[in-house]
Amino acid sequence: MGGFLSVSISCDQILNRATQWFIDKESYIHNLEENLSVLERATEELKARRDDLLGRAKREGEDRNLRVLSQVQVWFKRVDSIEQQVNDLLGARNFELQKLCVCGFCSKNPNSSYHYGKRVFLTLREVDDLKTKGVFDVVVEPPVKAKVEERPIQPTIVGQNEIFDLAWNRFMDDKTGVMGLYGMGGVGKTTILTRINNKLGQTSDGFKIVIWVTVSRDSQVGKIQDDIGEKLGLRGEEWSRKKESQKAVELYSSLKDKKFVLLLDNLWRKIDLEEIGIPFPTVGSKRKVAFTTRSREVCARMGVHAPVEIQCLSADDAWVLFRKKVGEDTLKSDPDIQELARRVVEKCGGLPLALNAIGETMACKSTAQEWRRAVDVLTSSASEFSGMEDDILPVLKYSYDSLKGEQVKLCFQYCAMFPEYYLITKDRLIDYWVCEGFIDGNEDREKVVDLGYEIIGTLVHTCLLMEDGRDNRKVKMHDVVREMALWVASEYGKHKENLVVQARFKLSSLPKNIKNWSDVKRISLMCNEITYLSDIPRSPKLVTLFLQENQKLEKITEEFFTCVPRLAVLDLSKNSYLTELPEQISELLSLKYLDLSDTSIQRLPIGIRELRNLIHLNLERTKSLECIVGVSRLSRLKILGLKYSALPLDLSSLKELQAMDHLDILTLSVSSVSRMKQLLSAYKLASLVTDLSIDSYLKIEGFKMPTMDKCRRLRISTCVIWEIKIDRAYNETPCFPNLSYVHISECNINLKDLTWLMFVPNLSKLTIVTAKQLEDIISKEKVESVTKPFQKLRFLQLHGLPKLKSIYKSPLPFPCLMNIDVRECPMLKKLPLDSKSNMGQELVIEYGERKWIEEIEWEDEATKDRFLSSCKFKEAK
Repeated sequence: MGGFLSVSISCDQILNRATQWFIDKESYIHNLEENLSVLERATEELKARRDDLLGRAKREGEDRNLRVLSQVQVWFKRVDSIEQQVNDLLGARNFELQKLCVCGFCSKNPNSSYHYGKRVFLTLREVDDLKTKGVFDVVVEPPVKAKVEERPIQPTIVGQNEIFDLAWNRFMDDKTGVMGLYGMGGVGKTTILTRINNKLGQTSDGFKIVIWVTVSRDSQVGKIQDDIGEKLGLRGEEWSRKKESQKAVELYSSLKDKKFVLLLDNLWRKIDLEEIGIPFPTVGSKRKVAFTTRSREVCARMGVHAPVEIQCLSADDAWVLFRKKVGEDTLKSDPDIQELARRVVEKCGGLPLALNAIGETMACKSTAQEWRRAVDVLTSSASEFSGMEDDILPVLKYSYDSLKGEQVKLCFQYCAMFPEYYLITKDRLIDYWVCEGFIDGNEDREKVVDLGYEIIGTLVHTCLLMEDGRDNRKVKMHDVVREMALWVASEYGKHKENLVVQARFKLSSLPKNIKNWSDVKRISLMCNEITYLSDIPRSPKLVTLFLQENQKLEKITEEFFTCVPRLAVLDLSKNSYLTELPEQISELLSLKYLDLSDTSIQRLPIGIRELRNLIHLNLERTKSLECIVGVSRLSRLKILGLKYSALPLDLSSLKELQAMDHLDILTLSVSSVSRMKQLLSAYKLASLVTDLSIDSYLKIEGFKMPTMDKCRRLRISTCVIWEIKIDRAYNETPCFPNLSYVHISECNINLKDLTWLMFVPNLSKLTIVTAKQLEDIISKEKVESVTKPFQKLRFLQLHGLPKLKSIYKSPLPFPCLMNIDVRECPMLKKLPLDSKSNMGQELVIEYGERKWIEEIEWEDEATKDRFLSSCKFKEAK
């Protein structure tokens, strides 16, 4: 027989449970209105306690850099959650109370009222519980610090606090995921990154781990993975057997949930973070990557478009650092040492690497004789200075080694031909390179220039050249980088005759210390005091000879040119005493570049006709030049400079110029009405002009500009001009598609506007000085096109324009504008700016009268807030 399970429940138990359920149900309904009122008051008290604790936590946390306790943070979250529940319940209050009847003892919908009342009761109990638990003696504690290996740092750090603060603030900004620090070798990039690393170990910002990796020039993905893995405890035989893809997966798995910082020192090329296994830092995430590099291009390729540039020290900071390295005892050991030490510091150019190394070398030199010797060596042949070849030049050479291709390296070495910090015009530099053969001059001129600018850009981005801050058409070379270039060009000191540079040596004659002229390839004797060029030992390899800026040079002997048969580049510019050249210049059959600008040459020697390879002839500012007979025989000549020369543009000269079939570029100045008419009628010549100057009191009532597709620079001065027009309708294509620089000055009669500038799309710099009748830059009455002008304008200079009222009728975007300089323009009350102008750029507005800025009318308050702080008073010199 089967068994039976018997369950016996007494009737009393059933009755008691039923009675309790009924009582609870009646209680939830009957007490509903009172419970809601109690809940509302209790919640208000809970929120007040929450707000008091939040204020306390904020004060204590900010004052002592502490973090809120985890249990307090959990309590805050629970309060926020229950507050939302209470709001929902109170929101339904009126609706639920309307269901009640019989003085609140019953409900029209008992089941619904029961469940609502029960929620109110339970929520009230939870609010009371949170009030009880919301009493904390301590609400904050010291935050958890990141795991950081503190790195050693040199004790003598000078002049980097400002750039460190900038880098630190940029790095800690929530908007920054990846930050790049770039600058030339030895400038202090690693020092800045080290300070960031060490400060991360002293502060607490939620990061759990900080990883430092030094990336060598030939580092591969696997090596970087191993270095990161070592910091994460991933090592051993099993790790080493993994493929790079497997290591990437494991690194990603180890880091994806961590708040980490990755510091990469000395990047030479882009590295793919995802390929290595690094979760990519995104805006707002607690993942950050910072790196140092010598190349701005690397920054761009890593996705950093606003990197932090680490620059050389100022003169004052350089002196402080050098003094610390040398020591006060040494500096005071002889009264003459202080002045000599400053000259040594000047040679270091603010480069910490050089200041430290040379300072250490000189620390034991206590006589003036030793310091004078140091100055002499650093001036004449710095590579021979103690420690230079071991500690300084090799560090800088890494940047040179990173250049791709022999072409770029040769172009870099060529820049060392100029004196320290000499400003080199980019276009001139490119012409040198073409005539040297570094760049193929047979290509289209635009392609040649583009390639030249690409090479210059590469050298600038790798910090081997520096762009001039005031004129981006020019570059210069840091003195220590220049010494490295000379060292490399001499094959590390083994063949010093490869490149002889004795510029600014105060030479009065050709150098006597060149031992083997037959090995000399390039020589620079510019900026000296040489008066006479006689014959030299035969130099069959000499290709470039710089003799510019020898102000006393009067004569070159007939024998001189016979000694340099392979000469391709000869620069004799800025030798004002030089009046003639010997006929033996005809011996220079390889000559491609001849610069005679700023000399007193009266006529070209007949022998110049034999220079069949000449492609560049500069005769600008030759104020004694009478004729150019024979230049039409130069069958390969592409570039001819005649601006500001005294050459009369007569029928003979025009005939010579128009007969030059290969001419590609012509610079010209016009100083008479007849010459102007001749230029306007000679459309072939006008189409070749790249640089035009119109001046010398020309009186032109209706000046119609000819079409000049190649013109880049235009200067109009001391002219009586009523109106400037262009040689086509306004609604057609621009007549100056390449014009980037316009200078107008001393045009005082009737010139009321410059509306033709609307059709100069690539204008970069506009200078207008002393035009007393000018009322508008762009006249609103004459403008029909909706095209916005000045899209590429970088510099705008307005001086001495007493009637100028308007630049343009409405605000302009000015995406490239960097500087506006306004002086003596009392009627100009409004600039064409609004709050959206110049987005992403830093615009400086300079003014010369304090009253002007006080009377300026801004488009609106937002515009005023945006640009008023950028306005700077600048007194006239």
